[in-house]
Amino acid sequence: MVKETEYYDLLGVKPSATVEEIKRAYRRLALRYHPDKNPSEGERFKQISQAYEVLSDPHKRSVYDRGGERAMKEGGAAGRGGFRPPMDIFNLFFGGGPSPHGARVERKGRTAFHHLSVTLEELYKGTTRKISIQKNIICKTCGGRGGREGHDPRCPKCHGSGVEVVIHRLGPNLVHHVQAMCSQCFGQGEWVQPLDRCLSCNGRKVIREKKLLDICVEKGMADRQKLTFHQEGDQVPGFQPGDVVIVLDQKQHPIFQRLGNDLVVKREVTLVDALCGCKLVIYTLDNRRLLLSSRPGTMIKPGDRKCVPNEGMPIYQCPTQKGKLIIEFQVRFPDPGWLPPHQLRQFQAFFPPREEVMATEGTEEAELRDYFPQPGFGGRRFTSEAFPEDPREDPLRHNVQCQTS
Repeated sequence: MVKETEYYDLLGVKPSATVEEIKRAYRRLALRYHPDKNPSEGERFKQISQAYEVLSDPHKRSVYDRGGERAMKEGGAAGRGGFRPPMDIFNLFFGGGPSPHGARVERKGRTAFHHLSVTLEELYKGTTRKISIQKNIICKTCGGRGGREGHDPRCPKCHGSGVEVVIHRLGPNLVHHVQAMCSQCFGQGEWVQPLDRCLSCNGRKVIREKKLLDICVEKGMADRQKLTFHQEGDQVPGFQPGDVVIVLDQKQHPIFQRLGNDLVVKREVTLVDALCGCKLVIYTLDNRRLLLSSRPGTMIKPGDRKCVPNEGMPIYQCPTQKGKLIIEFQVRFPDPGWLPPHQLRQFQAFFPPREEVMATEGTEEAELRDYFPQPGFGGRRFTSEAFPEDPREDPLRHNVQCQTS
């Protein structure tokens, strides 16, 4: 039986929740109420961090389930390290790595993503582009201290612990002590007095800088491919600089379509070319002129695909090898009446004999004509609702009467 459910309610989980469910709940709430995102929710962040600290530890959780928060204060969790500051929990949970309580470890900053639009020609031939990014760098005036040299960086409110004790008075002789994240330094443990702040960064320890990156787009690179610039991201004191990732975004090409290492292009040929062989010219992405021809007597059907080896996209990191150039054919038939009727038999002599179909007894003959859809009837479905069986409701039978003899 669980004596109190306050910590479970803070995380929005049931007392029977697993460790993974508690972990997912804390991650969701910590991202939502983190002071960097919602400065006014510092108290809420402290509460959910304390709840996670207790419920994520099997020993502390069992003590809390048996005796509630009072048992935790009376020493039930003292043997397991006590309460950890909220920012230590956040850094541990979101990639800071395990560390002794209060110790500073070298962590890595966030990775920044930028998109770069490139053409298919640039991916084919390779190119070098420049991209301008904005990033934080450690202030050179104060060296990342945020204030003058020799100033005391400890927060005067929490004395550098990042945690303050909040007293809630529940009655005349009853008070409730809660450890919470410091509302002045937001759990960082450091705060610079206004008179001691650096004039360049105003105590923020970092300043904004523009940086130009040279992007080398190699031959054969693909759409959505990522280029990583290590430690070119934001700088934060006590952290390794984050990375910058450039994501290639290929523009749509008006002629060629890329399929892996192959290039597809559509071409229309006449009926004579489709039956007797054809020659066509294609300009490649590097402005070379290719004269392509099919063997005489090779028939091309509508939708057929032919290929030219080693004329597609260069293979990434093997630019001397290429994929295939694929030509998708469409056949353009002659206009009606292009051949006089008296030459039809002469034209038929060039084709294989066709099967003669004779009309037999009982066969009805009809002539094929061109089909032109009627306006308003193209998508109509003839159902029982459109033609009711009751002649009184059927407008087509409104004037039809039965005749008796």
